Amino acid sequence: QVQLVESGGGLVQPGGSLRLSCAASGFTLDYYAIGWFRQAPGREREGVSIISSSDGSTYYADSVKGRFTISRDNAKNTVYLQMNSLRPEDTAVYYCAAGGFSSWFEDEYDYWGQGTQVTVSE
Repeated sequence: QVQLVESGGGLVQPGGSLRLSCAASGFTLDYYAIGWFRQAPGREREGVSIISSSDGSTYYADSVKGRFTISRDNAKNTVYLQMNSLRPEDTAVYYCAAGGFSSWFEDEYDYWGQGTQVTVSE
């Protein structure tokens, strides 16, 4: 069964850090581009970061550039999102997705996880 499972979310104070994991089962992640997306209450889902399948190129939304780092461990079939200097506006449900191309468009992704909640608050 093809599945993506996110973990690592939680409650953190502003300025804190979290590391999200996206673990795949039923398929090999290194053949796919992986995107992290997030959706805050009352807002549309938006792209956060992407890592390509080919050369490991990484891409970031301007709002997280310099604070978030995406990486992949092919041996563990897992992609990570290290989030530092977290802000209240980073509060959202975070989703990972796997697709054939590095894209900010959700329709380009074939598989999605169920999401993990990140809350940044005092």
